[in-house]
Amino acid sequence: MNTAIVSNYLPGALGRITELHASFYHRHAGFGLHFESKVACELAQFLRRYDDKRDHLWLAVADGQIEGSIVIDGIHAHTKGAHLRWFILSERLRASAMGNALVSFAVEFCRTRHYRDTYLWTFEGLHAARHLY
Repeated sequence: MNTAIVSNYLPGALGRITELHASFYHRHAGFGLHFESKVACELAQFLRRYDDKRDHLWLAVADGQIEGSIVIDGIHAHTKGAHLRWFILSERLRASAMGNALVSFAVEFCRTRHYRDTYLWTFEGLHAARHLY
């Protein structure tokens, strides 16, 4: 398998990131249409206001297919902290080093931007990813 981390947007990223979240959270938490549409809307809004001076998107790509993502949303970085968002990997890349690599890129980005705080919203039950945070 040929894998890489791509910095910034690739065509289809909005749909694929939404699909990865919708599929995973449907299987593991029973989430449905409301959650999928929330991810799609919020991610689209983020991409429309994207500013590479404060925000960043990384994509995990395997054999030309987007298989994961992580985002730093810096719009409120200097008041509330940078928001780590849309961190996900497909089943295909779970248990690989790709998750650690994505988190490392995001943390380093926050350091270079001198963001004092970074936060992630999550919920009870995501034990598999806890070690990455």
